[in-house]
Formats: sequence, structure tokens, C-alpha cells
Amino acid sequence: MVEGNVCKLLEGLSIEDNDELCDFTLADQNEVVAAKGITPNTPSDYVPITKSTVTYIVLAILVNDDNEFLMMQEAKSSCAGQWYLPAGRIEPGENILDAVKREVLEETGLEMVPTTLLCVECASKAWFRFVLTGNIVGGRLKTPADADSESLQAKWIKDINEVNLRANDIYSIIERGVAYHQYLKNVQSSPAMTQQQWHQNLLPVVRQHKKLLLRLVVCVKQKSSNRIHVLVSEKTEAHLPLCEINHMRNLHSTLRKFMVEIFGADVPAHKPHGVLSIEHCGQPAGKNDGFCMTVLVTFRVPLEEVYPIDKYSWVMVSKEVGDQLISRLPRNVTVPLNVIR
Repeated sequence: MVEGNVCKLLEGLSIEDNDELCDFTLADQNEVVAAKGITPNTPSDYVPITKSTVTYIVLAILVNDDNEFLMMQEAKSSCAGQWYLPAGRIEPGENILDAVKREVLEETGLEMVPTTLLCVECASKAWFRFVLTGNIVGGRLKTPADADSESLQAKWIKDINEVNLRANDIYSIIERGVAYHQYLKNVQSSPAMTQQQWHQNLLPVVRQHKKLLLRLVVCVKQKSSNRIHVLVSEKTEAHLPLCEINHMRNLHSTLRKFMVEIFGADVPAHKPHGVLSIEHCGQPAGKNDGFCMTVLVTFRVPLEEVYPIDKYSWVMVSKEVGDQLISRLPRNVTVPLNVIR
């Protein structure tokens, strides 16, 4: 079952574990903090509610055959006339894919079909941004004559320096989007000569969650057998480790505390590689506004030097699945997770 779930996650699919299998809830985390004599600053009964207690942003980087990227001119009074990529908040009851299609249409006049996530960004105070790319399939580019409260116009831009930006945080996103689309062109023209690697197309899966969850696929190589092992929690039933995200701290802090909970204070050096899957639904609004993000983590030392505590153990996977996991370790072969603050 565990190996089957790993395979599904490697394909960007969801798995059928539920939120109640969470190994390290906010209540558990607060107990650890309180035991150190510190007053917790995160309520144990926190519930994510879209546009209230959690902020989800979608952003689209769309690139044409001339390596031009689609931008829109802001209409909001606070930044009127400045330029940005099509972006906006997910509305209550909306999922990630519907939100990005709506924002692109409202702000640029064009219809798009998402093809993949390019990165996931997060910050404390429950702020998450999902960056997607895709293909234009219809619509009409917005001109100044079409200006409304959503935007003044939209353009295909070749040189970012020709417009006045609303914010500089999109430089790296544009660079990544253009590089990804150049990779696709290279693959189409001469696949055998393409050396750069990118992750497979990965789209969010529509699946209900009541909490903000971090699922881990933790891997390590056993020195004696040269085989890959995956960490499993045996709380009630065998499943991949699942942790509630502390929205008052950055995600690196949540990951670190969870790894210490599993392996103790002297947890060996490890590396989070990126996102394998995103699960989010948003319906019904106010009741399922959480999401689950699966992140691939590997240890830099062999299994013989890593000792899980209590209810956790290592499970050897088949050589085929182990090779698949190893193949996802290079840069860009998982969707990057950028922790902003």
C-alpha cells in the first residue's frame, strides 16, 4: 500500500489517506512548545477559511512562440498603470485551476488551459501562491478600449524593462517560465539532444481537506543493500508522515520541527527537494478550505545512521520505485517550493 501511494504521488495524483491520520497536529506542536516554557502563539483549533484566515493566490506565466510573456496593466488605484503577471486571490468555493483560468480571462481577455505548476510559494500568516503555466486557447487580447476594474489592458512583452512593474517579485518567475517554454520547444525539435531536465506536468488535484497539511515522502539509501527506503508512520494504520502546517511560522520551521519529532533533536542532515503533489478543493466554502502539499525529502547520510523514534519505521521499496525516487532529486525535476519568509 505504501509503495502504491508513493507511485501515485510521483505521478502527481492524490492518495486516500485522511486528515485524521495527521501525526503532528497544531495541538501536538503547541504541547512541545509549552513543555519548553514558551507560550504558543498559534491556536490549536485553527481552521483555514479562504480570504479570511488563509490567503491563496494564483499567478500565471504564459509564454508565446516568440518568447514573449503575457502581462496586464493594473487598474487598482493603489498601483494604477503599473504592470504585473495575471494574478489574484482564490475566491471562496473555488479551486486552484478554476481560479487561474478566471484571473487570466478577467485581466487579459484570453482563455487559458493550465498545463502545470511551475512553483509554489509560501509565507507565514497562511499565505500561499501557486504559479502555473499553460496554453492560450481562445479569447481576445484586452486593449485600452476594454479597460475595466480588473485591468487597463494586456500585452505580450519581450523585455521586462519596457514596462513599469508593480513589484519586482516576478523577475524569477518570468525567467523560470521562459526557460520552461524554451525547454518544451527544444524537446519538440530535437528530444535526443535535450540535456536539461524538468519535472513532468503537475496540476493540483481536486480533493477536500479541512486543514493545512504537509505530507512527506522521506527517502534514504541503505548502504549495505544500496536500496532506497521510505519512511512510514504506523499511527493507527501505515501511512506516509503527515503534519499540520503552523501558519504563524514559515514552512521551513514546520518541516524542521516535524523532522525533530520523528528523528529527535540530532536529526541528521536532510534536504527538501520540492513538491510532488498539491491537493485542494475549496468546496463547500468555509468547510474544506485546507490543502495538502507533498514534499520529497532525502537524507545525506545512509539509513544505518538515521533512527526514527517510536511509531515511525523504514520500508524498503522496489528497485524500480527507488530508481524513480532517485530520478526526482536533480534540480527542477520536482516543482520548487519557495519559502519567502
